[in-house]
Amino acid sequence: MVAEGRQRIDKWLFFARAVKSRSLAAKLVVAGRVRVNRDKAAQASDTVKAGDVLTITLDRRILVWKVLAPGVRRGPAEEARTLYEDMSPAPAAHDPTLPDAVAPVRQAGSGRPTKRERRQTDRLMGDE
Repeated sequence: MVAEGRQRIDKWLFFARAVKSRSLAAKLVVAGRVRVNRDKAAQASDTVKAGDVLTITLDRRILVWKVLAPGVRRGPAEEARTLYEDMSPAPAAHDPTLPDAVAPVRQAGSGRPTKRERRQTDRLMGDE
């Protein structure tokens, strides 16, 4: 039986809107992407209580949330924000001098021809 004021971690993550479904929350926990007070949560059935600090590793960000209360239901986002205090570090400042992505470079004559090169070849061969 679960102690009063405690809740399964997968259920809490679902209620707090960290993930879209409870099964995704369970997969997140089993994959080792959730820590409770700096210790990896081993199972989706592990419990959390008010005062616990969760470190959640998602695709491109790390969330650090302090649990304020167990959830009752998956309600609107405003209700979900009352379940935790966001202690996540501020995202790193983006340096505007660095490009986001490097443009692909292709050596002339290697690989498939571009559309422009194909048209030039067709004109050369007389196929118009």
